Amino acid sequence: QVQLVESGGGVVQPGGSLTLSCAAFGHTLGHYNVGWFRRAPGKEREGISCISHTGAVIAYSDSVKGRFTIPRDKALNTAYLQMTDLKPEDTGIYYCGTDWPPGETPCTALGPKESDYNDWGQGTQVIVSS
Repeated sequence: QVQLVESGGGVVQPGGSLTLSCAAFGHTLGHYNVGWFRRAPGKEREGISCISHTGAVIAYSDSVKGRFTIPRDKALNTAYLQMTDLKPEDTGIYYCGTDWPPGETPCTALGPKESDYNDWGQGTQVIVSS
């Protein structure tokens, strides 16, 4: 089991930026595809971005493409979600997850599938409001 800890959420004005972190403990994050998901108020959790275990494939859903990026710092065993030009509809709880089987699930522009991810962090809240 991969222990994941997200951080970096907060309150930001529309047009602002935040960077979320997803630190992994107990396992090497580089063995897994990492997905970022969010749950908006009153909605189901949706996959918004993923990065393959090699880093060679990175995908974003249409709702965040061009505004969010997902680099990974392998040395720190941490993944990040850099969010810019934030909009009120980006408000929600953000989660990172690791896939199962490790590195074998698809990472496409359709966004990561929740059913492909086995371990999750506790979530970090993002509020975009003026």
